[in-house]
Amino acid sequence: MRWTFTSDPEVYAGAAESWLLRDPVRNTVPLTMLRAVREGMWREDALMGWATDHEEVVAAALQAPPQLLLLAEMPTGAVRDLATALIEAERPVPGVRGSLPLAETFAAAWWRPETGRRAERLHRLDTLTPPPVHPDGSPRTAGTRDLEALVEWGQAYQRELGGHPSSGLAAVLAGRVGRREIVLWEAAGRPVAYAGASVPIGGVSRVGPVYTLPGERGRGYGTAVAHAVTAEALERGAREVLLFTDLSNPVSNSIYRTIGYRPVADYASILFG
Repeated sequence: MRWTFTSDPEVYAGAAESWLLRDPVRNTVPLTMLRAVREGMWREDALMGWATDHEEVVAAALQAPPQLLLLAEMPTGAVRDLATALIEAERPVPGVRGSLPLAETFAAAWWRPETGRRAERLHRLDTLTPPPVHPDGSPRTAGTRDLEALVEWGQAYQRELGGHPSSGLAAVLAGRVGRREIVLWEAAGRPVAYAGASVPIGGVSRVGPVYTLPGERGRGYGTAVAHAVTAEALERGAREVLLFTDLSNPVSNSIYRTIGYRPVADYASILFG
């Protein structure tokens, strides 16, 4: 099994995109990141790789610093070979994200110790169901006038997850607003929550983040805006709608079940020292 690396997203797409699209549900994060790199985000520093066995693609991964290394669904042997190849290339890897077995396989093969992890669960929509409680207010699609507030809330969201606000967050959110991917929930004439849903790739759209302002929590706004953005994704042609939940937050996991999401698989983001 041989890994090949490039920093050119079109070369990577030519080699690996059709393979990734064989399973757009489990490969949703790498596919979304590939689109971002193709649109100019992190292009110079991005490292993208694919593995071949008898000239057939069998694995793919990519990293766009400061993001974590993203693992597509692949054989565990390919993960170990990937870790070896990156160690030999002296590629710095701050962490890895993928399905739980693969992320743990990479961490076991990596030369730096694990310093922390975030446990997640991937869900897919079964049948969209109205929220059990409909709060005051209504949804609307975010526009450019909302960008400053969205950046502020996005930074707060990243801090709540234990990370540091990304320097590229404003550009990412500007792109998402331009693609009409973000829905706000407004009550009493002001936004109280927001949620994003990616434009479908391979018929798959992914919801995230879902964020409610701290002073407005516990009133059903998060559930309502998640339902609204899911409905928007379906209207835009998504055949599948996905979302990740933080397994340390049992409230969010139960909320999404009430509107029709069902578990697919467990994932992990593992950080290295």
